Amino acid sequence: MKFWQKIYVFSLLLFILTFNFAGVLIIEKFHNEALKREVNRCLSEHLSIYSGINLSIPINDTLRRYSRNISSDDEILYNSINNYYKRNNDENVYIEILGENNKNIFSNINFELPENREELQSLEHNKRQYIIRDIDNNSYIFVTNPININNKIYTFTYVRNISEIYKEKKDQYIFFFNIYILVCVIFMVFMYFISNYITKPIKKLTEATKRISEGNFSEKVKVNSKDELGSLAKNFNLMAEVVDEKINELEKNNIEKQRFINNLTHELKTPLTSIIGYADLLRTTKYNEEIFIDGLNFIYKEGKSLEKLSFKLMDLILLNKEDFKLEKQSIKEITLEVKGLLIPKLNKKNINLVIKGDDFELMMECTLIRVLLSNLIDNAIQASSPNSEVHVSINKEKYEIEIIDFGIGIAENHLDKIFEPFYIVDKARTRENNGAGLGLSICKGILDIHNGRFKVQSEVTKGTSIKLTFNT
Repeated sequence: MKFWQKIYVFSLLLFILTFNFAGVLIIEKFHNEALKREVNRCLSEHLSIYSGINLSIPINDTLRRYSRNISSDDEILYNSINNYYKRNNDENVYIEILGENNKNIFSNINFELPENREELQSLEHNKRQYIIRDIDNNSYIFVTNPININNKIYTFTYVRNISEIYKEKKDQYIFFFNIYILVCVIFMVFMYFISNYITKPIKKLTEATKRISEGNFSEKVKVNSKDELGSLAKNFNLMAEVVDEKINELEKNNIEKQRFINNLTHELKTPLTSIIGYADLLRTTKYNEEIFIDGLNFIYKEGKSLEKLSFKLMDLILLNKEDFKLEKQSIKEITLEVKGLLIPKLNKKNINLVIKGDDFELMMECTLIRVLLSNLIDNAIQASSPNSEVHVSINKEKYEIEIIDFGIGIAENHLDKIFEPFYIVDKARTRENNGAGLGLSICKGILDIHNGRFKVQSEVTKGTSIKLTFNT
């Protein structure tokens, strides 16, 4: 069963139970109040008739004097009640007078009475008792009490037809049933549309999750409500955005990993091909000193290239450990150490490395910062022409290091890719220097560890500027 159907069914059941309970409760309350009023009315009329009978009957000698032709008190009582009844005629009211041994003195009851009459039992002086009884599809109230006339005990019973009260109750139930059917139909129709409308956002969410499961991770749900469902839809869209970003990031990482593997394979294949080729040449060629020396030189050169590549790969692996111990060190001191390490390369091209600016201290891993500056300055030396300069500018206020060369420069379309592993701008120059395009990738990893960022500016034939800014 769908969610909107559950809402529809449970709402309908709840409405039916509530409406029926409330309707029955109201009808029964009105009926009981009407019945109570009718009972009070009957008791009041009973008392009025009872008092009237007492006043209309002659007592003792007076009774005898005014009724010389009457043989008994029963007949006198009968005539008195009959006269009173004629003066106060009401077709819904019945009176019964019983004498000793339930002898019928007077009765205008025109329907059959039950044999066992509870109201006639256990009568007490000056005490009335009543009972409601159903006879021949009619309802009657019987009010009974003893009456003492001339020292004789009679039973006086007042009866009234109160069927109208029960008929009114029946009519109310019929009216309620008709209203109930009409209201139920209206409620069912409205609730059908309301339940569909309320659950419409859930339907949209379900359809969206289905499309996402099919690979459409950019799927969004349009829900304008400001309730919990609107909040759910908003959070769902945020989740979809995060998932989409993560998927794109994973796809990008997979592409980068695949490119890394392809480039690594290519970088390994080139020196290995040379090594295997020259080794095979030396193995199959008769000894020739010149050929052997050239072959060994090529094998040595390509072996060094593989060694350098392996060291670079080790640096990349090292950067992923993320368990470095940082210490506060002077950035200028590290720069001077790097200059000392690169003196042979500087002298080879007669390049002057100029270090200027005010020193600052930085929380760093000294070995990594040394590798970072070595790679960047080494690249600047390689890009520079002989008899030129490379500048290293240290800015204390901005915690910034800028490395500037005046060499061949980098084309603008390469600038956003130079930090990717194995990306090579000038393959001829890189191969000449046994490079594999890993240096700047390692530099980026080192700078990330130290919460720094790169800013590269370059122009072909005019040189390159690389700024390293550290967040402290």
